[in-house]
Order: sequence, then C-alpha cells, then structure tokens
Amino acid sequence: MELRARALQCLTETDPAAKVAAVYAMADASALGACAPDPQAELAADAAIPGRPAQPELVSPRLLGRRGMNTAEGRAMLIHALAHIEFNAINLALDAVWRFPGMPLAYYTDWLQVAKEEAYHFSLLAEHLQTLGYRYGDFNGHDSLWEMVEKTSDDVLARMALVPRTMEARGLDANPPLRAKLAQAGDMAAAGILDIILRDEIGHVEIGNRWYGFLCRQRGLELRAAYADLAARYHAPTLRGPFNLEARRQAGFTEEELEALQRG
Repeated sequence: MELRARALQCLTETDPAAKVAAVYAMADASALGACAPDPQAELAADAAIPGRPAQPELVSPRLLGRRGMNTAEGRAMLIHALAHIEFNAINLALDAVWRFPGMPLAYYTDWLQVAKEEAYHFSLLAEHLQTLGYRYGDFNGHDSLWEMVEKTSDDVLARMALVPRTMEARGLDANPPLRAKLAQAGDMAAAGILDIILRDEIGHVEIGNRWYGFLCRQRGLELRAAYADLAARYHAPTLRGPFNLEARRQAGFTEEELEALQRG
C-alpha cells in the first residue's frame, strides 16, 4: 500500500498497541522501499479521525486531577498525561503524512520518522505506567493538541507553524522542570524516558521549522510576519516562559525569534 494511504489506515486504528505496531511496520516497509509516498494521491478517510480507544475520557484541562509527586498515584497521573500527549503526537504525525498532497517526498518520510519516534515514546511511557500499577486509559486526558491539528487541517503552512513550532515546542520548555520533579521523587526511570523524549522532540520541532521555512519561501512570505498572522488567525495559545532556549536553538529557531519570544 502507498505510504500516505497506509498512514491514514494507521491513523484510524483505535487500539494503541496495534497503532504502534502498524507505525513500526510502515516505517520498516518504507526503509525497504516497499511503501513509497505518492504526493499526488487523493485520499479520504472512511473512519473516525483520529482512531483512539474508549478510554481515557477526554475532559477540559482544568478538570484533570492534581499530579503530586509524593505519591505513586500522583506520579502515575503525570506519566499518564505524558503518554496521552505522545499518543496524540503519533496521530498528528500520521495526519501530517496523509492529509497534505503536493509536498516533496522528503516531507512524508520526515513525518513518518516523527510518527515512529512518537510511537516509541508512547510505548516507553505506557510500559513505565504499568510498573506503577496503572494502564493507559486509567486517568482522564485532554485534547488541546489535537484541537490545533483539526484547526489547521486546511493548510499545511498553518499546520507546520502552529503544531510543531508552537504546540510541540512548548514541550521543549516543559520537559526539564518535569524531569527534575520526577528525579527528585526518585523515579529515575521516568526521568530517563524524558531525556529520550527531549532529544527526539528537538528533531521533531526542527522538522516543523524546516518545512515551515520551505513553505514560506515557496509562497514568498516573511517567516516571522507569516507566523504572527497565522497565530492570530488560528487563535494559537500565547506562549509564556521560562523557555528552553538552547533546545529551541537546536530545533532551528533564530536568535531574532528567541528574542521576540522573551519580549512577549
């Protein structure tokens, strides 16, 4: 099956373990040259997007419970929240592969690589959650990340600007303090997983930055002005510090962008 059609099939899969296995299989097939993308294929979903299990129940972020680090349940709630983010991140990468026609071949293989790494992150967190006596779905989750994916379904430029460069880049900022909390609580296994996630997420944000720059050049747009327009048009969240400036530099943000970010 052609890569983009297969990504859509993976996206509609509801079982997390089956979705992860399907992503790995698709990545392996792509590496062997058995699953090439067709940028011009016209695709349509025949099932709900994204495919997700009945649990966790999705609620407003303000209705989620407190995640105190002084109890195993509190740590499990945090690990569950991170696993939920990574599950959504698998879906957003798959959606980036299938939804947008007419991009260079490298765009599709870049986002396939992101999907594979997000699947790995989810698996690490889900397995660690089980060592704490819980499973993915045992706590509620929220849908803020996917809401921005849906908002930007009409334009690949908006998607690159507001999902990897905005929503996922917030994860670069949030990772170090979360890691410190888990390490202070003695959960060094979870802290190690966050190290892996930060390393890979820098690459994911860089992919978003790179394709955003490509699209701006293709459309004759100035990067920062176009971003400001898109953020306003799609009601992107206001970014607040502290910012992980070094990680953002590695992910391709310019010094001018970082200075503007710190000025607010």
